[in-house]
Formats: sequence, C-alpha cells, structure tokens
Amino acid sequence: MTITIIITICTLLLLAYVFERTSSKTKVPAVILLLLLGFFVRQLTTFFEISIPDLTPILPFFGTVGLILIVLEGSLELEFNKSKTPLIKKSFLVSLFPLLALAFLLSFLFHHYGQFSFKDSLTNAVPLCIISSAIAIPSVKSLTSFNKEFIIYESSLSDIIGVLFFNFIALNDSFGFSSFGYFGLQLIAITVISFVATIGLAFMLNKIDHHIKFAPIILLVILIYAVSKVYHLPGLIFIFLFGLFMGNLDELKQFKWIEKLKPEELNTEVNKFKELTTEAAFLVRSLFFLLFGYLIQTEEILNTDTLIWAVGIVTAIYIFRAIQLKISKLSLSPLLFIAPRGLITILLFLTIGPEQSISLVNKSLIIQVIILTALIMMLGLMTNRKQQQE
Repeated sequence: MTITIIITICTLLLLAYVFERTSSKTKVPAVILLLLLGFFVRQLTTFFEISIPDLTPILPFFGTVGLILIVLEGSLELEFNKSKTPLIKKSFLVSLFPLLALAFLLSFLFHHYGQFSFKDSLTNAVPLCIISSAIAIPSVKSLTSFNKEFIIYESSLSDIIGVLFFNFIALNDSFGFSSFGYFGLQLIAITVISFVATIGLAFMLNKIDHHIKFAPIILLVILIYAVSKVYHLPGLIFIFLFGLFMGNLDELKQFKWIEKLKPEELNTEVNKFKELTTEAAFLVRSLFFLLFGYLIQTEEILNTDTLIWAVGIVTAIYIFRAIQLKISKLSLSPLLFIAPRGLITILLFLTIGPEQSISLVNKSLIIQVIILTALIMMLGLMTNRKQQQE
C-alpha cells in the first residue's frame, strides 16, 4: 500500500510539472488541469471501489503553506525603486477598489435576497472578491515585463488587502472607534515585527555556515506567520515585506546599516533561496489543487441553483475590473482577463464558522466561480497570444 501511494503521488506531481511547463505555450492554466486530474483520480477510486479516508481536514494545511510560499515567491521577484512607484500605485488601486465595490455589492444582494445580516453577507462576499496569486502569478510568466510585474503586485496586494478586510469584518462584532483603533494597532505591530524579523532572518541567512541553511529560514517564516495568525495579526504583510526586502538588497545599499549584512555575499544566498522557494511553492500548490479537485463532487459543478449566481458574480468581477483599469489608464488586454479566484478564496471560505455562513455562498458557488474565472483567464491569454503573433 505504501509503494502504491508513493507511485501515485510521484506520478501526479510529475504530471503537474508537465502542466506547469506547457501552460505558457498552451495558455491553459495549470490549475484547470490539476483540478481535472484530481477530479479524475476521484472517479477512478470510486469506480475501482478503493477506500480513501476523508482528506478534507488537510486541505487548509496545504492551502496556508501554499499561500505563504506563493506570496513569498512573488515578492522575491519584484523590483522596488522609485521608477516602480507608478506601477505600484496603479496595482494597489486596481486591487483595492474593485474588491471593495464588489464586496459591498454582493453583500447587499445576499442581504436583500437571502435576508441574512449585512455583516454575515459581507463576510461571505469578501472571499469571492480576492484575486488568487496562486493562479495568477504562475500564469503570466510569458507576458511582457510590465504586465507580469503588475499582476504580481496586484494579486499579492489583493491577497493581503482581502485577508485584512475579511479578518476585520469577521472578527469584530461591531464597527466603531475602538475596532478601527485596534486594527491600526495590529498594522503597527505587524510592521514592527516584520522589520525586526526580516533583519534577523537576513542576518541568519548570511551567517549560517551549515549545509542545511534554507530550510530553517522557511520554517521560521512559516512559524512567524502562524504565530501572527494566533494573535489575529495580518501575517501576509510580513511575508510580502520580507520577500521584498530580500529581493531588493541592491536598492537598499544607500542605508549604511545594510552594509553590516554584506549584501554582495547575501545576494548569492538569496538567489539560492529563491530557487528553493519556487520549487517548494510548486509542490505545495500542486498538492493543494490536486486535493481540491479530488474533493469536488460532480453535482457541485453542475448545481444549477448556484450557477446563475456564479455567472452574475463573474460578470460583476470583470465589469468593476474594466472600469478601474480604464480609470488607471491601463490596457484592457490581457490584464482584464487575469482575475482568477482560487486558493485564498477557498481558504477564507473554509474559515467561516457555521454561525456566520449563509446558504447562498456554498462549495458549489465557490467551485463554479473559480472554474469560470480560470477559463476566462485562459481564453484571454490565448487571445493575447494570437494578437502578439499577428
């Protein structure tokens, strides 16, 4: 049985690698193929009556670790200097305003049609409004440098802003001066923690001379994120700032204290760290979507009760996105189409307690929105490729 499990997992991950390598040429997002592969495995186990234990409890684990590694991978790739300021501002605006507009629109509709409380409606609406960096970042590797950087910034910021907004809504019973004050203190606390932890981790990365040096750093990053979540601090801010700092040591040489970290030597280690992070992110991301595909039921995909809502939500996603892209004076193609929902949507949906969940937002709706946005992204990238060839 053990050998069978090893063979199965290795085969599935090798297929995931093939999907990853071919996605830039076929423009078919690897996540679509991973979900289909996981779903196909489920049908095989059912057909051959193979008994598999319930794997649902481990889905949040892979999702959380995957989110950390993906945001870290993306932030390590970003360049941060004065020339990038307009790009960062535009990506921030495009990640913020469509998210807020869509969240309040959906919460109003859920409240109006389902007679749910506005707070619960907003809590359930937010996960549907966040762009998935886990899907967006790997899918744009073949785009121009500007578009690629824009998507990395936008999707990473969308994850961070979305999680902050979700936690603020879900964890507060009322919204007054005290709740906003406490939220401000949380931001200050995580900023200080991020600064201290980043300097400490950079120092460790430079000083550790043991042949095992990157695994402890990644484990510490995950540990700091997990501890911050225990105290309801926005840990993704730490991940983003840590990756941005480590990936832009050359831009920080103007500060004298940076010289103590020996940036020339540290850059070599950071490049190796990037490679390990990319490899680890691929494995965890692939396992997550394979597992999620495996847990999908046929009736959940074909649920006509939620399909109308799913189509309406997806339509609203691209309307608000098109408006903000126009306001920001950005090209609609291919940026309009790259707004997939995925890992972060699933994670936040799973964290909603029974007392806050609403019947209109269920697993079927989440699956349908994820699949529809991924398919639209696929068609958009294919169209963009044809336009480039012409």
